[in-house]
Amino acid sequence: MSIQRHRLRWIAGLIVLALLFMSFCSAVSAARIRDLCEIQGARGNKLIGTGIVVGLAGTGDKANAAVIAQQRMLERLDIKVDTLKELNADNCAIVMVTAELPAFAKEGTQIDVNVDSLYDCESLEGGTLLETHLRPQGGGETVYAVAQGSVSVGGFNAGGGGGTVTRNHVTGGRIPMGAYVEREAPSTITDGQRLVLVMKRPDFGTAHHVQTAINEAVAEDTALALGAGAVHVTIPSDQRRDLVGFVVRLQEIDVDADMPARVVINERTGTIVVGGDVRIKPCQVAHGSLTIRVQTTPLVSQPAPFGGGETVVAQVAETSVEESEAYLMPVEGASAGDVAAALNKLKVTPRDMISIFQALREAGALDADLEIM
Repeated sequence: MSIQRHRLRWIAGLIVLALLFMSFCSAVSAARIRDLCEIQGARGNKLIGTGIVVGLAGTGDKANAAVIAQQRMLERLDIKVDTLKELNADNCAIVMVTAELPAFAKEGTQIDVNVDSLYDCESLEGGTLLETHLRPQGGGETVYAVAQGSVSVGGFNAGGGGGTVTRNHVTGGRIPMGAYVEREAPSTITDGQRLVLVMKRPDFGTAHHVQTAINEAVAEDTALALGAGAVHVTIPSDQRRDLVGFVVRLQEIDVDADMPARVVINERTGTIVVGGDVRIKPCQVAHGSLTIRVQTTPLVSQPAPFGGGETVVAQVAETSVEESEAYLMPVEGASAGDVAAALNKLKVTPRDMISIFQALREAGALDADLEIM
């Protein structure tokens, strides 16, 4: 019986050690190089153009520019227009068309495009974008893609009987796979011997970890971090003929990333995101709100019968001030969960919590960067 108990204790100890090891491994933050870096030269290019959306049910532009654009379009199609009065602008709209040309996209590749109204169009629902040439931003006559197709707005705009119901944004839409690439954008990622990894978030610690991980996985002195934003990688001579395979293996290497402690606040929506490495030093926080109410009561004064006077209405204003109770609460946290639990004890709204985080930062109790969007 004692041997069996000893064996059970030994097995239980192994289980506890395994659980501790699993929790330790899960606590380690690892990311692939593809999540932390981009290869210099392998980036997309922004394209832009102006076009006409037709087929709108009276929800198009009212501006004269839309009529002139129709005339020019019809003239390109060899359709003669004697006067502008023959054209109706309600069924078409001038739009801005944007897209991103991916790196290494070949001729014939289909890409998504975004369509947004420029003038006073009420809705693009049911419209079709006519042939639109997309060029690089900043000028240039080279056409890299041509867009055309039905616009999907993902909403509606219905009205009648004096009321209007709008769901989502109907003056902007999207055409999935709505443009064909006509010309490949030049892209170069290597000079034949080396390539450069550009950090998505420049950080000295992360760049050093990327350098170490590549040197351990490939060969010594393969990678060299030249600052917080870039890591130079020398391509081994036996892998230069298979550059794509080398890049794929390089991107799959795991790296222990140093993510900065940061609290991100969006004051417009009241959203707060607290990073996992945020720390709050021991401090005391009190938060209360002041409410001021002003109430106006009408006071009517009636004249005596047959007195010949007039009824007088006066306004009597009463002002009251209420201040909710607030107590000093101890706040301290060694992790994001502890910080959230400590602040939730104050029972405040997200917008009040934004003020608390700002005050904690000013007091030096918040060990994190505070970013306000």
